[in-house]
Amino acid sequence: MFNKEKLADVLSAYKKRFDIQWKDEKYKWEAARHFQDNWDIDADDFLEMFMRSTEKMFNLLASMNNYPRGMIKEFAKADSKTVREMFVNLYNEDLPLTERIDTFRNKAEELRLKYNPGSWNNHYQSTNAISVYLWARFPEKYYIYKYSEVRAAAKELESDFVPKKTADADNLIESYKFYDEICSELLKEHSIISILSCAKDKECYPDHDFRTLTADIAFYINRNYKNDTEPWFPKDYTPGFSVKQWVDLLNDGTIFTESSLEIMKRMKDYGGAATCKELSENYGENVNFYNSGSSFLAKRIAQKTGCPVMERDTENSRWWPILYIGRSADKYTSGSYIWKLRDELKQALDIVDLSHVKLYVDFNEEQEEPIKDKYTKQDFLNEVYLSEADYDTLKELLDHKQNIILQGAPGVGKTYAAKRLAYSIMGEKDDSRIEFIQFHQNYSYEDFIMGYKPNADGGFELKNGIFYTFCNKAKNDPDRKYFFIIDEINRGNMSKIFGELLMLIEKDYRKEAAKLAYTGKEFNVPENLYLIGMMNTADRSLAMIDYALRRRFAFFTMTPGFDSDGFKKYKAELENPMFDELIKKVCELNETIKKDDSLGEGFLIGHSYFCSLKKDTCTKEKLRMIVKYDIIPTLKEYWFDNKAEADKHSNELTGVING
Repeated sequence: MFNKEKLADVLSAYKKRFDIQWKDEKYKWEAARHFQDNWDIDADDFLEMFMRSTEKMFNLLASMNNYPRGMIKEFAKADSKTVREMFVNLYNEDLPLTERIDTFRNKAEELRLKYNPGSWNNHYQSTNAISVYLWARFPEKYYIYKYSEVRAAAKELESDFVPKKTADADNLIESYKFYDEICSELLKEHSIISILSCAKDKECYPDHDFRTLTADIAFYINRNYKNDTEPWFPKDYTPGFSVKQWVDLLNDGTIFTESSLEIMKRMKDYGGAATCKELSENYGENVNFYNSGSSFLAKRIAQKTGCPVMERDTENSRWWPILYIGRSADKYTSGSYIWKLRDELKQALDIVDLSHVKLYVDFNEEQEEPIKDKYTKQDFLNEVYLSEADYDTLKELLDHKQNIILQGAPGVGKTYAAKRLAYSIMGEKDDSRIEFIQFHQNYSYEDFIMGYKPNADGGFELKNGIFYTFCNKAKNDPDRKYFFIIDEINRGNMSKIFGELLMLIEKDYRKEAAKLAYTGKEFNVPENLYLIGMMNTADRSLAMIDYALRRRFAFFTMTPGFDSDGFKKYKAELENPMFDELIKKVCELNETIKKDDSLGEGFLIGHSYFCSLKKDTCTKEKLRMIVKYDIIPTLKEYWFDNKAEADKHSNELTGVING
């Protein structure tokens, strides 16, 4: 058990920092995807395959004085067969985890002693390294483990569990249980899930169970949380002026420009201390105090007054003016600076007339709104592999109903199509007018519309949900269209999630208002808001769709786009006979699935499995990976009660690659 309120504080800070965090840590999701795409335990050249599969792991498998990936490379050079067997055993889920880990370590030590005990002083296959191997192979089950990160998270969250600084597997298993508790709470934090969903691209592993996200939050606690929440300001910072001296300087038109006065005014309005990111979010601009001339301004003050106004930050070779009392200890990450105005300057700003300072003026020069990429119907058809007639129908349905659900088998590109449908209707790629979330069984009205949430003071406060907030955003911009996209929409209880707004999402009721349960205030869904949902027709675990959902949405079935003009053009550009033959076999397989009474059109193999290839990457090995790790597992699931049928079609597809 741990303190869930503490976790709420951590997640709040994590969300504020997400853009910065994602820029630095996105590689983990990319590394998992790259491993999945390239790992093949049966590869003829195991060493080459291992190095290729792990080439995006970076510091996960190689850091200061720690070289697990490098030692596996050396071991494989000496005895590739044994190393292959080590991984076969490690990935054998039928064996106890402790046994697998101990065996892996013992084999590594045997290889070290057998081949080069004089130079190989360490096999480096630590618990951390082995956890990375496990996570890379089964990212929906395992976490990246590091003692320092688990310990920091346990300490910060006041957990009953305290990790031990030992290499034994039991410690790893207990740490996994601790992470499981955190992960279960993450499932309730739909805003983070939504942020992550929007940030991921095709190069990232989906992380549907948020194991990688959980480990990243522990990393954040260990590395950045204190910096974000407990900013450092130098205590012995003494140079400065009196309030009167500051008033005189502020009234001197030869020292402060309108831009520099605007910086100080914003900070004072914000309470005297803020991060660049916070001010940017509140004032709508990209703020960077240091680059907006603060050092130059301090020099001008020094020249005017003869007073020493700078302090040397010896750690980072920077000069800080007395306008601000330092910044956060996280000194190298763009946008994370935390600045604080001197108290006497804040008092002077209250006295001096700053009415001439324009709000929202840029610090250096007026900024135009960034030009967004245009996006047309043809762009949609080139990317989505839908026929022009189907696109016209889809757009007409959305215009007519305002709420639409894209349904179909996995791999037909529903999620990919939803966002691009919005782009094509907007006429540009404007992600600020799109919100993306994913429903699940525990999603609630409180998450979606509004509800009481724990706060830092130990009490509860009413917080707006993601749909309520997005509706208000659309209302404030009535001349443009906004799109709310819901993945796995049939996994949520629509009546429970939408509450009194369920009726109001219908097009004919958009002008009507309902009283909200928590506030009693009237609220309506704006007319310029469109809802796009997605659902998999091959999910056997789901019950029939709620009638309330069916009545308020138009349903559009997406099928594999192998016959679309866009896919035919894509296939021709690859100039790969093996790819052409494989697609032909998949189309034949789809005919069989369609005629199978236990399956049908909702279970067809989608085209997206074969997308994103280029002429130089459409190799035999890549196609083999798609068949072996994407298509064949799907067939085994479809014909789980008919092994012979599954094997028959699996062999036909494999035969194309091997033939």
